Amino acid sequence: QVRLVESGGGLVQAGGSLRLSCAASGRIVSINVMGWYRQAPGKQRELVATITSGGITNYADSVKGRFTISRDNAKNTVYLQMDSLKPEDTAVYYCNVKSRDVVGRWYDSWGQGTQVTVSS
Repeated sequence: QVRLVESGGGLVQAGGSLRLSCAASGRIVSINVMGWYRQAPGKQRELVATITSGGITNYADSVKGRFTISRDNAKNTVYLQMDSLKPEDTAVYYCNVKSRDVVGRWYDSWGQGTQVTVSS
């Protein structure tokens, strides 16, 4: 019912930058929280950053000051600007969207994941 399409992952050297995008479509009347999570090999999925419909942001301590989350409500799209990347940022990054449809049902949707690899 809700489709998320991610883009922007890839391979970058330490200190470099990448920008991830995630566009939501489908049965959406409103979107509450949009966010990014990541999962490194052998580790649990962890929160990277979230942003509310009002623009309130929350970041994991490990990315504060380096990553910036933003959203375009008109396009139902969330972005993650990643600067000063470190090898420990290497992971599959997943987009998450909490949305509501026309009859008031809430959906907690996940993207397919995009690989980010940071070489040292």
